[in-house]
Amino acid sequence: MKNRLELLHIFCTVANTLHFKNAARELGISPQRVTRSISELEQSLGEVLFQRSTRQVQLTDFARQFLPRAQRLLADAEALIHPQPNHALSGTVRIALPDYPILMNEVLQQLLIRLSDFPDIQLHWRTDNALIDVVAGKIDVGIRFGNPQDSRLIVKKVGQEQDIIVASPNLLQHYGEPKNWQDLISRYPLSALINPNNGRIWQWEIGTHRHQPNPPKLLTNNISSELSAVLAGQTVAHIPRQLCQPYLERGELVELFPQLPRKQWPCYLYRPKRQAEPPRVKRVFDLLAEILLGRFG
Repeated sequence: MKNRLELLHIFCTVANTLHFKNAARELGISPQRVTRSISELEQSLGEVLFQRSTRQVQLTDFARQFLPRAQRLLADAEALIHPQPNHALSGTVRIALPDYPILMNEVLQQLLIRLSDFPDIQLHWRTDNALIDVVAGKIDVGIRFGNPQDSRLIVKKVGQEQDIIVASPNLLQHYGEPKNWQDLISRYPLSALINPNNGRIWQWEIGTHRHQPNPPKLLTNNISSELSAVLAGQTVAHIPRQLCQPYLERGELVELFPQLPRKQWPCYLYRPKRQAEPPRVKRVFDLLAEILLGRFG
């Protein structure tokens, strides 16, 4: 049983880092042992867990489905071996995340429901689209799209998002369907987001096309404002798919150029590396990982 749990722990670490050497470094074992352990687990399951090349490591479809189950099993084993009474988990957990409605609403609701078993944990829920210094900002747990490159952090990939181009049926009735990319950027009112870290306009990316709306019809630092403008039929927007999926399903928005590849934005959960981490922080981190994997994984 111990060996099986060890294999699962190694698998989850590789799945988190998507890098065998980095996983070995984090676990304090040799890369060869990591490779052997993954091979042993694959043989036991009868499934391939990783697609490996000289440049990258990717989870297989089976591994993406298997990962949440493995994480729950490890968490259950840890709780069984080192039981922690709910009343012992107390204090404040400070969470930083971008101003993104799905995180603000759905994820927060699920987290609060799960924390009902831990009445002495309080949340400080802070939204900020700019990169936050976790030490100076005194952050316990953070969520962001794009890899936070900081050696002081424990980072866990929990899914991905993609940007799509959308417009309302009313706007398309007025302007017609764009014939091509050049037609879109030259003739249609576009909205744009401000990069909070440098004040520049975020670039649109779709397939091989790149464009920075200048001047945009609407320039904002708030993605909810972009969504409101496109729903009102006033702009075309380049925004996350999951944000507009309900409106696409109801026919309130239309996706443009669906045949072109979309840029993927990985979603990461992170927390500072600490010698003595409060148990409440680890519990909230694990709960958020489970929720986000179910939403974005």
